[in-house]
Amino acid sequence: MSVALVAVATSAIWLYLILGRGFFWRAAERDDDLAAPPPAVWPSVTAIVPARNEAEVIAQSLGSLFRQTYPGKFDIVLVNDESSDGTAQVAREAAARTGAVDRLTIMAGSAPPAGWTGKLFAMNLGLRRVEAEPRPPEYVLFTDADIAYAAPDAVERLVKGAEARRAVLVSLMVKLRCESLAERLLVPAFVFFFDKLYPFAWVNDPRSKVAAAAGGCMLVRREALTKAGGLQAIHGALIDDCALAGLLKREGPIWLGLTERVVSLRPYPRFADIRRMVVRSAFAELRYSPWRLGGTLAGMSLIYLAPPLLAVFADGLARWLGLAAWLAMALAFQPMLRLYRRSPLWGIALPAVAAIYTAFTLESAIQYWRGRGGAWKGRYQATASAGGTAG
Repeated sequence: MSVALVAVATSAIWLYLILGRGFFWRAAERDDDLAAPPPAVWPSVTAIVPARNEAEVIAQSLGSLFRQTYPGKFDIVLVNDESSDGTAQVAREAAARTGAVDRLTIMAGSAPPAGWTGKLFAMNLGLRRVEAEPRPPEYVLFTDADIAYAAPDAVERLVKGAEARRAVLVSLMVKLRCESLAERLLVPAFVFFFDKLYPFAWVNDPRSKVAAAAGGCMLVRREALTKAGGLQAIHGALIDDCALAGLLKREGPIWLGLTERVVSLRPYPRFADIRRMVVRSAFAELRYSPWRLGGTLAGMSLIYLAPPLLAVFADGLARWLGLAAWLAMALAFQPMLRLYRRSPLWGIALPAVAAIYTAFTLESAIQYWRGRGGAWKGRYQATASAGGTAG
């Protein structure tokens, strides 16, 4: 492909991304959109928290749930997923300090059977527990052990939004930590890329087939999940949140948005920490396909790497088209940078950030082919011999 064709192609792609992909770059879907009148009767909600070696954060996470001012019945089930660091004891002490012992149930998890990923199996154990109650809750809130509900009305807002929309799933992309150099460089782009891959406006449109969710915070209408086949239907999914969204969108509307009211407690102080997080599931996103991997590597190079190379090394029109594409991506990145309170100048660095994520994706494929895919807390949940299912 000639330099001129590369310049035209990358410019055309950015024109499409800016104008034709749900205006994802505006980052306009926020939890403010969930504001609605209260329902006539507040439905019951149970939070299910899978936790594997989360002693450092579980007290803060559970404490934020205990402080929720939800007007209806709101209980919490912690699934202690074979933790070896005292997670369950820390959780009990946190409940005792806040007087919430009667609202917290701690149940022991177990090793996932063949075909299940660890987190989904722990979630399913909690779900089966609440389904066995005399009066099961109308909603379950699947929430990670490293998530804090900073606003006391966060659960109330989720339920209001779900009831007003008659949604079967309402999910929030929680605000990730953005303090270390690695986080400042890579975290805003992580959310930007996710929004580009699954434009939230399309996710929220019942007419669209695009479905996605953010696993840290997912409010699910329990009866809809049962009707869809339960978590058993997606038991081997490594990217469990998007798999759940795809399953539930067949049953009714879903909604996904950004928030500052719910935050991640997980620090990523080093580049290696974010690398492990991305490498765990990047190749799963490509359905373990070498062809999709090749297309992704080529696409990322054309979309993000070509513009600065053209701007620096090309001549004439190709240089100007490269500069225009580079400027377009830098400007498109600005709303996400504002959300994370980062300097606008980080937009210029987006090609370098994209190169880092491209390398992570390639490493994810290599780890999968080596039989070490889906590595998370001592478990390899996607192996080449297993065809990408949990082992």
